[in-house]
Amino acid sequence: QVQLVESGGGLVQPGGSLRLSCAASGSISWIYAMGWYRQAPGKQRELVAGISNIGTTNYADSVKGRFAISGDNAKNTVYLQMNSLKPEDTAIYYCNARKAKSTEYWGQGTQVTVSS
Repeated sequence: QVQLVESGGGLVQPGGSLRLSCAASGSISWIYAMGWYRQAPGKQRELVAGISNIGTTNYADSVKGRFAISGDNAKNTVYLQMNSLKPEDTAIYYCNARKAKSTEYWGQGTQVTVSS
């Protein structure tokens, strides 16, 4: 099993910044990609950003230019730097890790609230 623990969420004003962290532990061998998803009340969970174990990244159109995902293989940790935050970014953010097409893991989530 793989355990994922998110941290760094909180309350921030519009235009502010937050940095989320996700630390992976347990049976971490063969993880090939990690990412961040978010889910707001009444909405489906959506992909925010993803990164492969060789550093390739992808982003949702709504966050391009504002968010940046990065990873540290030595620390088994992935980060999400969030800048220029908007109220519509408010959601629970979940960390995801994948070993294969049919094997994935989820963290407990961390709340991000953007409000004035």
